[in-house]
Amino acid sequence: MSVGRRVRRVLGPWAVPVVLLLMLLPFLWLLQMSFKPKDLMLEFPPRMFFTPTLEHYVGLWQGGFPESFVNSLVTSIVSTVFALVLGVPAAYALSRWSGRGRFGLGLSILLTRMAPPIAFTIPFFLAFRWLGLLDTRTGLILIYMSFNLPLVIWMMQPFFDAVPASLEEAALMDGAPWHTVFLEIVMPLASAGIAATAILCFLYAWNDFFFALILTRTDARTAPVAVVNFMNYEGWEWGKIAAGGSLVMAPVLVFSMMVRRYLVSGLTAGAVKG
Repeated sequence: MSVGRRVRRVLGPWAVPVVLLLMLLPFLWLLQMSFKPKDLMLEFPPRMFFTPTLEHYVGLWQGGFPESFVNSLVTSIVSTVFALVLGVPAAYALSRWSGRGRFGLGLSILLTRMAPPIAFTIPFFLAFRWLGLLDTRTGLILIYMSFNLPLVIWMMQPFFDAVPASLEEAALMDGAPWHTVFLEIVMPLASAGIAATAILCFLYAWNDFFFALILTRTDARTAPVAVVNFMNYEGWEWGKIAAGGSLVMAPVLVFSMMVRRYLVSGLTAGAVKG
C-alpha cells in the first residue's frame, strides 16, 4: 500500500468532522457568548465553563427586537411567494419559447441579478420617498422580490427544459386545458427545483442588511439591522449582539436542516438533461 493511500485511509474518516468543526466554530462561539454573563464577556483568556444566563435574551425581547424579527419573517416569506408566483410561469414561458432571442433574453434577465445592489440605492431611495414606501414592509417586499425574480427565472428554466414536451402535448390532445397541464403535470415534475429556489430566495431576503439599513428607520426595521443598533456610542452591547445574532441565525439553520434533501436534489436535478 502506497504512503498516500495509507495517509488517506488513516485521515479520511477524520477529515469531515474536523472541517465541520472548523466551519461551526464561529457559530458555536457566538452561541456561548449569548449565555455568558456581562462581567465575563471580555475576559482574557476567555473562560469556557461558566454559569449560563438568559439576561441578554430577556433584554432583547423586552426591547424592540421582536418587532424587527417579525418584520424579517414577513418580508422574507411574502417576497419569496411573490417572486415564485411571477417567476415560475415566466421561466416556463421562456423554456417553451422556440423563437429567436431566447438566449439573449435569458442572459439579460441573469445580468440584472449580477448588478451590485449599491448601484440601485439612490434610485430606489428617491422612488420610495416619492411613493411613500420608505420604512415600510411593502417597500422591502418589492425590493426583495425584484432581486429574487431573476434568480427564480434563471434557476427554474433548466427544470422546465428537463420536462418532456411530449407529456404536455399528450395531455393537450386528450382535451386538458393548458392551465391544468401546467399545474398538474409540469409543476409536480419541477417541484424539487421550486423548493430549492424558494429556499435561496428566502435566505437572500432574510440575510439582507444593506437595503434594510438604507430604506428603513424604525417601523420596518429588520432583525439584522436591529442587531447592529446595539453597537452605539456608549459602547457595544456584546451580550445582546450575540443573542440577537444567534436568534437571527437559528431559523436559517433549522430551516436549512429541514429541507436539505430538497435543496440538494433541487440543485442537482436540473443540472443534467437526459
